[in-house]
Amino acid sequence: MIHQCVENVVVGVESTAHTLSFGLVEMDGTPHSSKSSLFRPKEGGIHPREAADHHSDVAADLLSSLMNDYELEPNQISAIAFSQGPGLGPCLRVGATIARALSIDWNVPLVGVNHCVAHIEIGRNQTGCSDPVLLYVSGGNTQVIARAGDRYQVIGETLDIGIGNMLDKFARMQGIPFPGGPKIEILADEWLSNNSDANLDEVSLPYSIQGMDLNFSGILNAAQMRINEGCELGAVCWSLQEHAFAACIEVAERALAHTGKTELLLGGGVACNERIRGMSEIMCKERGATAFWPEKKFCVDNGTMIAELGRKMIQSNISTDILESSVNPSLRTDHTTIVWE
Repeated sequence: MIHQCVENVVVGVESTAHTLSFGLVEMDGTPHSSKSSLFRPKEGGIHPREAADHHSDVAADLLSSLMNDYELEPNQISAIAFSQGPGLGPCLRVGATIARALSIDWNVPLVGVNHCVAHIEIGRNQTGCSDPVLLYVSGGNTQVIARAGDRYQVIGETLDIGIGNMLDKFARMQGIPFPGGPKIEILADEWLSNNSDANLDEVSLPYSIQGMDLNFSGILNAAQMRINEGCELGAVCWSLQEHAFAACIEVAERALAHTGKTELLLGGGVACNERIRGMSEIMCKERGATAFWPEKKFCVDNGTMIAELGRKMIQSNISTDILESSVNPSLRTDHTTIVWE
């Protein structure tokens, strides 16, 4: 139990996909750990309606746990923020409904935030970087983002599926339950440790970069073909990680060169992976830049990152009217005007 008394906070509600999470940030920017619940499908991928039902079922207990652990009363809360998009429609609507109800009940401003931008802002909050290129690698998104004027512009992105989705699909094909990415990382590390003298060219996979954009369907299919040919699972996991991450790092390096920025920030659930962190560090060191990433609990989807962006918006006198609080599953990173430093 935390039993930590805080006051003058923004509460954030995250519900874009598999995770329902409540988090909070004090108005001076001090973040606190979220209360989260992950929906784990019994088989297959995430079904939006089933995930939304999960969020509805666990919401009351999660919120109660947050309020109790931080000894929070409504009069200590300055605003309630929620993910307005992008994400799965049914899941987003659960979070928005919760936030609207709390805004009315607590009599505090409502703030609809851009989930993608929230990953950037919690990363800046946690690491102290000021003007980074963000390599955003998650289940539903893979983007390279940098601020230009009053927008976070998307410099490059996946043209098909997010890298996390690709890893989870490959894992599912091998009978590995969701989320599959962490298990792939373990299998890859174990294989490399036991096969340090292996001919790595024998397990090479193709990857596709088109200018500043990426594709992951091809490498997914090629990896499964390797399995069908009898290649060892650990070897394919290593190769899949290595080549998919290399594609992301290559595009991120181009973005650093194009923008002239010297900070690379990792965000999204796949940013928990130690290999992509190491590759980022190597690339940045070679070009005189610095790689950053927040704690793993702030890389995955979490309510604290929603609260942090909500805090910045409230401090910039931005709030959301109830009538303007409908969710937008197709909201893009560059749709949000940035007025804060």
